[in-house]
Amino acid sequence: MDIKEVKELMEQFDRSSLTEFDLHEGSFELYMNKNQTSRQAAPAIESKSVSTPQSNEIETPAAALKETASPAKQAMGQIISSPIVGVVYLQPSPEQPAFKQAGDAVKKGETVCIIEAMKLLNEVVSDFDGTIAEILVENEDVVEYGQPLFRIN
Repeated sequence: MDIKEVKELMEQFDRSSLTEFDLHEGSFELYMNKNQTSRQAAPAIESKSVSTPQSNEIETPAAALKETASPAKQAMGQIISSPIVGVVYLQPSPEQPAFKQAGDAVKKGETVCIIEAMKLLNEVVSDFDGTIAEILVENEDVVEYGQPLFRIN
């Protein structure tokens, strides 16, 4: 893929109603995102101009995020991300208390929320032991695939 094609894709993405776009073509990867948070849960990065280095690799914000994801992840703790698109519920039912609140201990395999997708309720479990440092969504928010839900210390 040449720079002209990448620029054209960027323009089309900018004009579209899509919020995320991910393209894999051989060893080439292009990721574009209009959301407040990125799929790597790294801090927002200022937009970079696309250039064509000598090795014909194109530096994109996704490439920059991959480079910074490890240090950011270490500083922020572990992130529990949404495995699907749907509506997140932080409590089992409206009259019951939340599964977890900030400051609560959590064990690996413990349910932290439910995501409803296509009338199916999917439990989201913690992949880590630790303490809920932050809940990154509100009850009944619509969440995207890969969107950060909880930060665990």
